[in-house]
Amino acid sequence: MGLLEGKKLLVTGVLMDTSIAFHTARVAQEEGAEVVLSSFGRQMKLTQAIAKRLPKTPPVVQLDVTDADDLAQLAGRVSEHVDGLDGVVHSIGFAPQDAMGGNFLNTGWDDVATALQISAFSYKSLATAALPLMKPGGAIVGLTLDARIAWPAYDWMGVAKAALESTSRYVARDLGPKGIRSNIVSAGPLRTTAAKAIPSFEKFDELFQTRAPLGWDVKNAEPTAKACVALLSDWFPATTGTIVYVDGGFQAMAGNV
Repeated sequence: MGLLEGKKLLVTGVLMDTSIAFHTARVAQEEGAEVVLSSFGRQMKLTQAIAKRLPKTPPVVQLDVTDADDLAQLAGRVSEHVDGLDGVVHSIGFAPQDAMGGNFLNTGWDDVATALQISAFSYKSLATAALPLMKPGGAIVGLTLDARIAWPAYDWMGVAKAALESTSRYVARDLGPKGIRSNIVSAGPLRTTAAKAIPSFEKFDELFQTRAPLGWDVKNAEPTAKACVALLSDWFPATTGTIVYVDGGFQAMAGNV
């Protein structure tokens, strides 16, 4: 029996087969889960194409996390495919180019607000939209890059990730009485679609190659995916409001924090 046998999951953010979201969906299916994906707009066709590379092609529902109507209709759209949800994966993040790349002190509020809404507020939005389908014992898992550190060129996306981490704790507080967990996985840098938007991404790679005691492979999303799947399973029934680090030990080393 797989770790997620019989469980039903909603996974956001599957755009490429290199992404953490894609590998989380893949490992979840291999562990027995039934998966539904979400996408929107011009990305929908891309998600539908990438979905065919999973062990079993899942349905894809429309969801723009900044659209109130989409959020209101999410439960109905998902329920066309599954009778409830045991878990949700939040793999959503975006910051305008002006909000990264060393322009921190000059970035305007409109760009900062966009980064915060899509990358952090969306965690609460997704949690509440999925809540009507969530079962006691269920879990919400988000993804971050350790927001305790001021990373090279990450700028306002780093601030948005700090807000995401805090949002998860408040979601854990408010949904805990309903039996729903909320946790974040902090992954080392990976060559994903999101990474392509980060200026000077190679600097992240250099840092991890020299300071992560277990080493770090920027092309291997599976360790992070497995952590997400573990948190979605019944093996962490009393863990909520926390961050699990999957970074080769980087965050524990002196000089990194």
